[in-house]
Amino acid sequence: MKCEMWKNGILVPVERPMEQAKGCCRLTDLGQLVKEGFFWLDQKQLDKKAEKLFVAEKCVLIDAIEKGQATLVNLSYGTMEEWKKRMEKEAKPRKKVHLLALGDVGSMVLTTLKLLGGDCIEELGIYDVNDAVCRRWESELNQAAYPWAYDALPEVVILKEEELFDCDVFVFCASKGIPPAGSDIKDVRMAQFEANRELISLFAKKARMDGFKGLFAVVSDPVDPLCKAAFFASNENMEGQFDGKGLLPEQIQGYGLGVMNARAAYYAKQDARFASFLTEGRAYGPHGEDLVIANSIDHYDDALSRELTRLAVEANLRTRELGFKPYVAPAISSAAISILLTLRGEWHYSSNFLGGVYMGCKNRTTEYGLEMEALPLPEALFSRIEKAYQSLEAIL
Repeated sequence: MKCEMWKNGILVPVERPMEQAKGCCRLTDLGQLVKEGFFWLDQKQLDKKAEKLFVAEKCVLIDAIEKGQATLVNLSYGTMEEWKKRMEKEAKPRKKVHLLALGDVGSMVLTTLKLLGGDCIEELGIYDVNDAVCRRWESELNQAAYPWAYDALPEVVILKEEELFDCDVFVFCASKGIPPAGSDIKDVRMAQFEANRELISLFAKKARMDGFKGLFAVVSDPVDPLCKAAFFASNENMEGQFDGKGLLPEQIQGYGLGVMNARAAYYAKQDARFASFLTEGRAYGPHGEDLVIANSIDHYDDALSRELTRLAVEANLRTRELGFKPYVAPAISSAAISILLTLRGEWHYSSNFLGGVYMGCKNRTTEYGLEMEALPLPEALFSRIEKAYQSLEAIL
């Protein structure tokens, strides 16, 4: 391993299978040099890995890590020179964001991005198979403005299908066959998987053909498996073989965990037993049955955490019992707010590639790459996260 200087920091090369490791990320611990896996979320596990590691440039590495200026790059995806070129792209203060599909979720995501994204979104492009829907939202949202500050909110423009990937962020909100309110299907997300898998694969291949270099944001359910489906579809050649020439794994992020965190907070505000979650809690895993809510990291209570997890998982059923589809909170908390935080480089919840699986956790995007939060996790909590990871791993 020979590190190279880049900007104010260093590039740290590794060579790992493309199907099992990211292209690049921010290096925050020496333990990450061993391999990539869900143990990256546990500081105690990382410390154990680091203890057994011999690194020739250890002092240089530790100094760069402490300064937050170390980037891990996977040479399976390109040479050091190619990585430098990729990372030298100047960051734009405001991004072009394009949305696919304007159903219940897509239209709510669009509206929220319009109202809250003036600081980081230059333009909102929209595409839907129903042209009237596009014309409706272009007209309505471009008539939403502050008086005398008519450019304060991003403009909404109608796209042609071939323009979808001419942007910095592509937001996939398309979905097939959402069960109606009143349906007796318990896990609605997985019921949608097969139909949505075919759909997202189609657009992931389009992203490959267009040489898309931006963020491929997955909002449709089930978020985490669809991210993985998009990654593999975009990296298949005409013969259906994986060639690694499509989207980098870190280009794809899934936006489903934000609402599960918000739902846990909703119940924590109502019951003092869960109050610690509001200041000490965390959410991990998928937007669904294998969700992991922790009431606290330092004062973890397994029984309380599992009860709060159940309330968060079943919150959508409470809305369905009222006769409504539960799409408003997910569109706002999981998608719009989390995407905006991503663009601003702030901590948020989303699913990211981790050892071959898209796993939800607290993370942020930095100029040195994606950074996932690592905390010293209680053993019982780590076991729950491991189970969630293994369940996600088994889906595809």
